Amino acid sequence: MNDRDAIRTAAAHEIFRIALEGLADRMQDSLLRAACSVVAREGMDCAAALFLPDGRVLAQASSLPLLLGGMIPAVRGLLDVFPADSMQEGDGFLQNDPWSGGTHLPDIIVVRPVRTHDRTVALAATILHHQDVGGLAAGSVPPDAREIFQEGLRIPPVHWRRRGKEDANVAAILAANSRTPDLLRGDLGAQWAAVSLGAREIGTLLRSMGPAAFAQASETLLEHASQMTAAALSRLRDDVVVVDDALDGDGLSEEPVPLRVTLRKSGGKEQPRLEIDFAGSSPQTIGPVNAAPSGLVAAAFAVMRHLAPEAPPNHGMLAHVTLKLPEGSVVNPRFPAAVNARTATVKLACNAMLTAMSRLAEADAANASNGAVAVVLSAGGKDAAGRDWFFTEIIASGAGGGPAGPGVSGISTDVSNARNLPAEVLETAAPVRVEAVMRRRGSGGAGLHAGGDGIHRAYRLLEGSAMVSYRGERHTRGASGAQGGGDGAPSAAWIERSSGKIEVLASKSRFVWNAGDLLVIETAGGGGWQSPSSSLVQGSPTC
Repeated sequence: MNDRDAIRTAAAHEIFRIALEGLADRMQDSLLRAACSVVAREGMDCAAALFLPDGRVLAQASSLPLLLGGMIPAVRGLLDVFPADSMQEGDGFLQNDPWSGGTHLPDIIVVRPVRTHDRTVALAATILHHQDVGGLAAGSVPPDAREIFQEGLRIPPVHWRRRGKEDANVAAILAANSRTPDLLRGDLGAQWAAVSLGAREIGTLLRSMGPAAFAQASETLLEHASQMTAAALSRLRDDVVVVDDALDGDGLSEEPVPLRVTLRKSGGKEQPRLEIDFAGSSPQTIGPVNAAPSGLVAAAFAVMRHLAPEAPPNHGMLAHVTLKLPEGSVVNPRFPAAVNARTATVKLACNAMLTAMSRLAEADAANASNGAVAVVLSAGGKDAAGRDWFFTEIIASGAGGGPAGPGVSGISTDVSNARNLPAEVLETAAPVRVEAVMRRRGSGGAGLHAGGDGIHRAYRLLEGSAMVSYRGERHTRGASGAQGGGDGAPSAAWIERSSGKIEVLASKSRFVWNAGDLLVIETAGGGGWQSPSSSLVQGSPTC
């Protein structure tokens, strides 16, 4: 191949990559425009991606890493029941089962095949956090659940649509098990519209290039990601790094839940390998902070994207990674463990993995810890007229400071990329007045590069009553500083009753919210990096 042909080939590959990633983003935009529940439409708790028929991810939207990476095991779990070649044009499949590759029960994945010449050549997939799928509490995230049966409707891989037509029996079962059947139907419709867009546009691409060229270009794209990730891994030194952290408790007990992440880099520059091992982490808990393996796959994928940000976000990024999740542990629980509060576990695990990775890169390069998981607040009740209302909000915290600069305040970090709910949207969805939304000044840890501040939000219920599920983290100890930097301030939450009585909330709480009560949530600040006095040594300004 001469230089001109090589340039043309490289350009064609880049055009193919941009076409696929652009399509995944358009699927994501379709989801956001059509979704009915505010947690998806405004909070962006949803994701879209394209897959090959064997379950390898081909392209991802710019969305929520927790869901993007989590789709990989979920699609493969679905293919175990419905092989790609058994699918027909217009078919639709869905599932939410953590023991079939799913995440937790509110996250339903929808898959549609792309068919040509009597073969499935690709899969279009979306995942969306649904407002309610049953269980103990409104929102299906009860922090006091003891087993999966208390968390809602568990849906194994099912054939939901045939040649585009919805199976009325499946639809009836789903709607009958939700407190918000209209929102469920509407959000599933948004997911179907998005995967249909993906299937239609992949079909157009296939007609222009042919299935054989599409398959070859797909393999080249995955190999390109593998090579770029290997190059990034080769810059890390061969070593073993261990990072420990702990959750506040499991929702039923305030005993810390240990997490241990061991990164083993080997192979030098020629054959780099990374092993991510969670041996030494807590056994699975009775409370719902257990994380199904899909969450840790998502965390590993997010870490590799941090390491090789220019690589195409596809399955090739995992080609040099081995993930070890001890069975029966908090990161790989046995059935029927409760898993709805898995976000805290996955976020702390990802933060620990990033810390370990930075230590493999350079001894003093590690950022301080991020403030925490994003706090999840889910509430549902009746207004004065007896009408049901529901909302779920994801509240960000402070990022840790690091060598590159101070931490950012009020931001979703690591595997999260959710958006806050605008006060106007929340007040439209529920009889709630948002009385304060502000930066929690001074909550970031002190340092040459200070940690970012957490967020202060206050909500007053105006009428009726509601049941609230609160899933917080970092209540008992703040995010750790690094290289002599200070720790961030811990999270806090309380409810000021209309009588004036103040009730301090534990990090995982379920409680009744009555008209006139003020609910206040303060998320944690990030840790600081290096002692403020080190600025004098380095000759840097202190302000």
